[in-house]
Amino acid sequence: MPYWYNITTGKVESDEERSPNDQVMGPYDTREAAEAALETARARTEAWDEEDREWEDWGKGSGDSQAGSD
Repeated sequence: MPYWYNITTGKVESDEERSPNDQVMGPYDTREAAEAALETARARTEAWDEEDREWEDWGKGSGDSQAGSD
């Protein structure tokens, strides 16, 4: 049975009692996973932000700069 985390109430809901889509995160396989929804989302966002920083910094400072070579 899937579980959902309601971002409005902060409570876990089952499929039978699920609120509208704009109020829930999920589905999650377990109640525990749904309870950790905000922490999971925070960790994923931080990881994605770090990947973005690495992508944006790729090649910077490699000594291949062509600045000043007109």
